[in-house]
Amino acid sequence: MPFILRKATPGDLDAIMAIETPTFGTDAWSPDTMSSELASEHTVYLVATESEAAASETAQVVAGYVGLLAPLHNGDADIQTIAVAPSVRRRGLGRMLMVAALRHAVDRGDPNVFLEVRADNPNAQALYVSLGFEQIAVRPHYYQPDDVSAHIMRLTIPEGSRS
Repeated sequence: MPFILRKATPGDLDAIMAIETPTFGTDAWSPDTMSSELASEHTVYLVATESEAAASETAQVVAGYVGLLAPLHNGDADIQTIAVAPSVRRRGLGRMLMVAALRHAVDRGDPNVFLEVRADNPNAQALYVSLGFEQIAVRPHYYQPDDVSAHIMRLTIPEGSRS
């Protein structure tokens, strides 16, 4: 079943947290932090719903989300977070969310996109590499209390892809 992407609203907080908390465990953001992210003028958060659910606002079930920190015309953006519900993983939704976030970065005048990814998450790393990201640094012991390093990755969106 296809997915529909839309901008997240404060009303999506509970649905986002229902994915955030079990997905990220000790790294999960608090509801207050996520609420601040959703409200910021410098971020774009997108949620994905399955197309059947999209017909009825009250029946929408969030299947995944992505958050982008992209101050207007700053030149740099950062993928803050991305998560897909376990029941819909391996169906291309993570890629769809990332591509949409990258489009928003370009639209906001921020063609350099950065992200951090856990060193112990090869599936996410493979997705990012397939999208053109390259590892540029490592932050040792970044994810606590798990004591896992972060790979810092960067994508510069080519000039011809920015229109």
